[in-house]
Amino acid sequence: MTLIEPDGIWCDVRTPAFPPDRPALFLDRDGTLIDLVDYLSSPADVRLIDDAVDAVRSANAAGTAVVIVTNQSGIGRGYYDWNAFEAVQKKLYELLEAANARVDAAYACPHPPPDSGGPANSLYRKPAPGMLMRAGKDLSLDLARSRIAGDTAADLAAGKAAGLQSGLLVETGYGDRDLAGAEALADQDFKVVWAAWS
Repeated sequence: MTLIEPDGIWCDVRTPAFPPDRPALFLDRDGTLIDLVDYLSSPADVRLIDDAVDAVRSANAAGTAVVIVTNQSGIGRGYYDWNAFEAVQKKLYELLEAANARVDAAYACPHPPPDSGGPANSLYRKPAPGMLMRAGKDLSLDLARSRIAGDTAADLAAGKAAGLQSGLLVETGYGDRDLAGAEALADQDFKVVWAAWS
């Protein structure tokens, strides 16, 4: 079911009866699961990243939840609307299904950064952990055994703030740009890995 919540976030819980207390693989979308296209609004531009799909299939086989958490400031900036976003999501789901991979839930935050008109303290825009915390509640996840993969330090910071055990900064998307910021997040409670998906 797809919902746009009163606070403006979008959620799509695709596996509502997921067994409780499982870990999750949280995934950024653009630049991590699919090729980076700035302000993506056309389904024709959706291209899966093969190594990311392999990771999704591995998580599916292990009984790990797969949850997309994506900042979509293009909506808040007025560049495209939720209908365009959902058309992109539909195409993404179709491509994953054809590749025998499954996403259990997806969350999107439309808030731009504060300097572009967004709220001063968004609870959901990464690096805030709100989308991950919401998924943890919706799917009864074990966040302490979960991990996140993304192409920005903000992705990993959201994972750390949510109490996840580790973050993978992928080499696709903005990964090269954000390496130093991601490495600075590492400590005894949160492991940071910089690597290709494979």
